[in-house]
Amino acid sequence: MPNTYTLIASNTVSTAVASVTFSSIAATYTDLLVKTSSRQSDNNNLLYITFNGSSSSYTNRRLYGDGATASSDTGGTAFFNPTATVSNSNTANTFGTLDMYIPNYTSANYKSVSIDSATENNATTAYAMLDAGLWSNTAAITSITFTAVAANLVQYSTFYLYGIKNS
Repeated sequence: MPNTYTLIASNTVSTAVASVTFSSIAATYTDLLVKTSSRQSDNNNLLYITFNGSSSSYTNRRLYGDGATASSDTGGTAFFNPTATVSNSNTANTFGTLDMYIPNYTSANYKSVSIDSATENNATTAYAMLDAGLWSNTAAITSITFTAVAANLVQYSTFYLYGIKNS
């Protein structure tokens, strides 16, 4: 990665947990980048994302394909909800990936987000997804939480938070 990327925090799940949070994110950087590799302990492959513990003002538009069909939908309100993790019904020992880019996370404007995610599966259905999101809040982002839907994130799921300086 370019030398303008700085690893702020990382978390490798050692025992199953419902969520992973990056907190006390300093206002030192221009943008944020999160990279995840995760798997859940049930048959759901959604990962909810929230900022600063807020449960409102999220909207997102998703474009996705499952290997046979391309679709789109609108989501949000209480969280961003990209398909970003693998469920226990997918191929054993595989993990889904997610890259989330947050420009100008400290500005006094609404926060835009772009998310690129994919599930991994050696079967007929695996998802690739692009999300464009907006958190309609003017507060600086100081925490990011990833929550498994109705399950736990399993051991070896990883989460990395990078700060990006515009220099």
